[in-house]
Amino acid sequence: MSAKSRRDFLKLAGLAGAGLVTAPSRVWSSSEQEVSNDEELGMLYDATKCVGCKACMSACKRVNGDYGSLSYEQAPFDPDKLWDAPEDLSGSTRTLIKLFKESPRQWSYVKYSCMHCQKPSCVSVCPVKAMTKDRQTGIVDYNKDACIGCRYCQVACAFNIPKFQWNKAIPQIVKCDLCKNTNLKTKGISACAETCPTGAITFGKRGDLLHEAKQRLAAQPARYVDHIYGEHELGGTNHLYLAAMPFTKLGLPELSSKAPAEFSEKIQHTIYKGFIAPVALYGTLCCIALRNMKKGAGQEGEQTEQGDDHES
Repeated sequence: MSAKSRRDFLKLAGLAGAGLVTAPSRVWSSSEQEVSNDEELGMLYDATKCVGCKACMSACKRVNGDYGSLSYEQAPFDPDKLWDAPEDLSGSTRTLIKLFKESPRQWSYVKYSCMHCQKPSCVSVCPVKAMTKDRQTGIVDYNKDACIGCRYCQVACAFNIPKFQWNKAIPQIVKCDLCKNTNLKTKGISACAETCPTGAITFGKRGDLLHEAKQRLAAQPARYVDHIYGEHELGGTNHLYLAAMPFTKLGLPELSSKAPAEFSEKIQHTIYKGFIAPVALYGTLCCIALRNMKKGAGQEGEQTEQGDDHES
């Protein structure tokens, strides 16, 4: 190993170790919230009350904008581009109403938007704090100026909610933020809940929403599946559901009550406690570098001796 290559290796090892030691910490971690916080804001969606009018979708786009003048998605039967009918959440749609049909007599609408998890995986995996969870409101928000486009949040989300603007030169992640900077700020309620004409969307504190959901289940048990979706899934979500059909048939995944973020961060916090892992790795790299330096020096010495013998 030449002197130059040894210097380059040591520089690389030093940078690697320094990068691990100085890695930024997150704004929020699951270990800070071992139990559900029922004071956080959220929504209760009652699928039995929804008529599929999509007023919530229209209000969301009207209030929160079109995300950088992206074109609305058109239905295939609409060549004149008069009908906005997205098939899924996307870089221009953060609230969606879909229809699921099990049989002629069993069908239901369902609303998709960010679940605002109590222990959000998207926040846990984000390396640059572009995804954050507000400690008071519980709103999981996104900062496009901090985002590096890694899309870890998309992979981590069990509900497949965050969407990336693939067709933009300067893209960003798009997801519901409960109208944090728009309707919630000016009126104290999300645009979708304010607009819903049938009361299918109720806005408020998680504890109050759970109380309302339990009252509805008790008052009309034959009307609903006996489960409040989001009460326990992944440690609890602030977007709750009631429905007459099984939630798995409405496109909502069957999930454990354990939050992946809580499990993964306990491992991370154990490994990195007191910088044990970075120091150990840096020390290992230094030992390897020193060993290679000694080995390289020995080889150079042997080559020099052989050269001297050959000359003599």
